[in-house]
Amino acid sequence: MKNKKANTFAVIGLGRFGSALAKTLAKAGKDVIAIDSDENKVRALQHDTEYALVVDEITKDAIKDAGILNCDTAIVCIGEHIEGSILATLNLVSLGVKRVIAKATSPEHGQILEKLGAEVVYPEHDMAIRLAKRLLSDFILDSIALDDNVEVAEIKISSKLENRTVFNSEIRKKYGLNIIVIVHEGKVITDIAPEYKFAIGDKIMVIGNKYDVKRLEDYISG
Repeated sequence: MKNKKANTFAVIGLGRFGSALAKTLAKAGKDVIAIDSDENKVRALQHDTEYALVVDEITKDAIKDAGILNCDTAIVCIGEHIEGSILATLNLVSLGVKRVIAKATSPEHGQILEKLGAEVVYPEHDMAIRLAKRLLSDFILDSIALDDNVEVAEIKISSKLENRTVFNSEIRKKYGLNIIVIVHEGKVITDIAPEYKFAIGDKIMVIGNKYDVKRLEDYISG
């Protein structure tokens, strides 16, 4: 990876989270540098990316030698080793990597990473919230928070909306939510027609304020 390309990624730390991330990005056709100190973990990624490397410590020299400075985004996935996570993040930011994202295992860990200049993700925390919402609702199938206020939610249609059109349901007018996908009998519909009539078994994906998503859920389940 000698020349900088658009949408190139470095994934540092190949535990379950890092490995899944690297594989998903590589399968999407992106250039991925995958790094870990464990040779077995690196070897497991070599059929997904030709840039899977064994690196014992994420020093500035190691970052340069691995070609990470050619990447648009570097993701530090070594949250279980806090000191290593912090040092890797510090070195990436100080070398001017365009975008640094770091996995945190606690709020305190996350605060340090943020102060260093990284975007912080909490995979376990976010997955726990998503699972809790699914367990607490018969109609919320999944949800992803985009920030503190906005989320994307997958909602199952109930009898409250059965045989009503997208227009007559007034989901946007009443709840301020935009329908971005409808799934009908396994078919994904992205071109949402106002006259589309909802059926039991349909799923819709909406985006908007999380409180408005809750209001819609309350109506559908009521």
